[in-house]
Amino acid sequence: MSPARTPTHVVTGFLGSGKTTLIHSLIAQKPGDETWAVLVNEFGQIGIDQAMFEERDDVVVKGLPGGCLCCQLAFVLQAGLVNLIARARPDRLIIEPSGLGHPAGLLDLLRGETFREALEVRDIVVALDPRRLDEPKVREHETFNDQLAVADAVVLTQLEHASSDQRARAHTFLETRWPRPKWVHEAERKTLPLTLLEDGGEAPFKALERPAAHRRLAAPPSLEGSFFDPAPRPGTPRCETASSLGYTSTGLRWHPDDRFDLDLLAQLLSALPRAARAKGVFHTRDGWKRLNRAEGALSVEASTWRQDSRLEIILPDAQTSADGHASLLERLRPLE
Repeated sequence: MSPARTPTHVVTGFLGSGKTTLIHSLIAQKPGDETWAVLVNEFGQIGIDQAMFEERDDVVVKGLPGGCLCCQLAFVLQAGLVNLIARARPDRLIIEPSGLGHPAGLLDLLRGETFREALEVRDIVVALDPRRLDEPKVREHETFNDQLAVADAVVLTQLEHASSDQRARAHTFLETRWPRPKWVHEAERKTLPLTLLEDGGEAPFKALERPAAHRRLAAPPSLEGSFFDPAPRPGTPRCETASSLGYTSTGLRWHPDDRFDLDLLAQLLSALPRAARAKGVFHTRDGWKRLNRAEGALSVEASTWRQDSRLEIILPDAQTSADGHASLLERLRPLE
């Protein structure tokens, strides 16, 4: 039976930090008699993260693509949460903001009058890839620092790609912050123990002002009749781009009957600039596959997704070009 207030966990972190992987590890620890809900916010337009979760009756996943929860999507977040809680009646709620999302507006809503009696916000967790501390553009990014500032605890991720020196520098960096994190966990096997979230209790309030960039609203997005439906015609992909906060997302979507060459897909995604964040799910001649690329490393896994093939690429504006998009679209052709 669900508690009077649903334990709610926010797992934040910058682009490519491994938030979704950590949430997968939490789901793997879910007690069999519980139902969980997962709300995923995405910077891009096509809702790729929702396709990254396996379909199951005891975990309800809802995606909110097309912007940041605290600004572009603030007006649909409350309605989406109310609907998700009423439909799933979850024993636990996990929220994954966009890697470019500022957490202030989300936390204001979760602790506000609408959800105060329904949700118990536990310690805020931030995923940190130690390698990002070597990148001045990331280390000095306002959202990157505010995600760390609002977090109560830190999970060091992507450790299979980080050196021992980078790990040590990450620990030193976190020890010098004030207030210091309650705990720092090294996700050696890409796992976040559920017990760490249970022990923290309700998160203390931290005042954090939203930067001006997150207060500017473009035309409000609509989730009705959007890029999800209807499916593209076979052999005719749909493409949509959007720019905000210094980054541009490119979303591509194909008919589910279109099939791709997995080796060519891996080659194309591996050739993207190192700063590119790319995620996709494709119908290939080797079956349905989930591709995930961050910090130059590409992983490929089997997928149960069958709705369509889709790809999301996020790049800094300085490395985004219309010619590059056109070239990629030309090379990403389904098999004849």
